[in-house]
Amino acid sequence: MNYIGSKYKLSNFIKKTVYSVVGNDLSDKIFCDIFAGTGIVGRSFKQEVKQVISNDFEYYSYILNKNYIENHNKLENQTELIDELNQLPLIENGFIYKNYCMGSGSNRQYFSDENGKKIDTIRQKIEKLKNINKINSNQYYFLLASLLESADKVANTASVYGAFLKHLKKTAKKELILQPANFVINSNEHLVFNKDSNQLIKEISGDILYLDPPYNARQYGSNYHILNTIAKYDEFIPKGKTGLPTYQKSKYCSKNFVLNEFEELIKNAKFKYIFLSYNNEGLMSVDDVKKIMSKYGNYNIETTNYQRFKSDKDENRNHKAKKTEEYLHILEK
Repeated sequence: MNYIGSKYKLSNFIKKTVYSVVGNDLSDKIFCDIFAGTGIVGRSFKQEVKQVISNDFEYYSYILNKNYIENHNKLENQTELIDELNQLPLIENGFIYKNYCMGSGSNRQYFSDENGKKIDTIRQKIEKLKNINKINSNQYYFLLASLLESADKVANTASVYGAFLKHLKKTAKKELILQPANFVINSNEHLVFNKDSNQLIKEISGDILYLDPPYNARQYGSNYHILNTIAKYDEFIPKGKTGLPTYQKSKYCSKNFVLNEFEELIKNAKFKYIFLSYNNEGLMSVDDVKKIMSKYGNYNIETTNYQRFKSDKDENRNHKAKKTEEYLHILEK
């Protein structure tokens, strides 16, 4: 997924730094990714540590990580289930089609009419299969993650869901084909949570804590609300032009709250090594972070440059993506 704040391009930099600080053998270590997003960083450590603890407050992220992190054994009937879901006759009255497709009269166009109907059809079938015990929880999260990623590929947006495009773009005209969200198989069990990070930190402990909180005022609950709606598939009255649900805002996106929230997290962390990804466009300055982290142990910092997140709209304007400086703040408590 083209995801705000994704660490896909930075994963090698992060891993190299973690190894240089913690050591080359992480096989007895518990690694926590507490603002997991799509789970890229947790996935990269999954085979190398004793356990990954993954968490995110957004429900779509929870689904992705229940599959990519918690699933670690081969599932039965993966191919057969995907094939079955791809071949279902489409339903006409599902929640996504009624509220987020133009043909229903919603005046919203997040998906083509056919793809909206297919999302509803597959989502309802997955729930039914779970309710009649035809699939277990591991298969359920695998199928839901597969649907989220497959739907995202045909969404009619400029990469995020804060708004939809007036006309269907080329990729949004393609038929949604459910593709499997294949995960890494290993012998260790992992944990995935859907909690406020500042609450969860009081309940867990481990060796390596990786932090990748929101950097700025952009709320993930609004930028990815359609994915939450597909994942939860609950009934609500969509608000406004973009069809937003009611969502909880993160204090890490507020200049007034972020410093206190961050210090509480560091203070309560029962982890020896803490790594914070942040950049030069964030609400907290380098000095802010250094001042807080230095209170609780030995502080250091590594930096690298990379291309910032760019949406489809940016690409269409032929603007060069800006370079941004990424910081990896390091604390040994």
